[in-house]
Amino acid sequence: MAAEQLSGIPSVDIDPDGVFKYVLIRVRPAGAMAAREIVRGHAWAEYHADIYDKTAAEIEKQGYDCECLGGGRISHQSKEKKIHVYGYSVGFGRAKHSVSTKILKDEYPDYAVTWADEGY
Repeated sequence: MAAEQLSGIPSVDIDPDGVFKYVLIRVRPAGAMAAREIVRGHAWAEYHADIYDKTAAEIEKQGYDCECLGGGRISHQSKEKKIHVYGYSVGFGRAKHSVSTKILKDEYPDYAVTWADEGY
């Protein structure tokens, strides 16, 4: 049951172009063990916490628990079909970019999606 509930939450919500902060979030139905990770990234955010706080508030209203697993930056070039994940969040630490990249590749199968631990 929990896995079906989680499938209703989009895996990725990022801006269509530009360089912006992102966070990797673990979501689970309240009190359940089943969980999945989602990626959220937006240029409007001054801090990684801005993205996490907004996303968590929306998702928790639906009866889920959220945990921020870290953050970084995304460079999204939709015309070139490229996404590059890198950097870290001062407040949340570095997300596991390999996990974020896998989620992004699933969402954008025709893109070149890469990552690096270097950069801010």
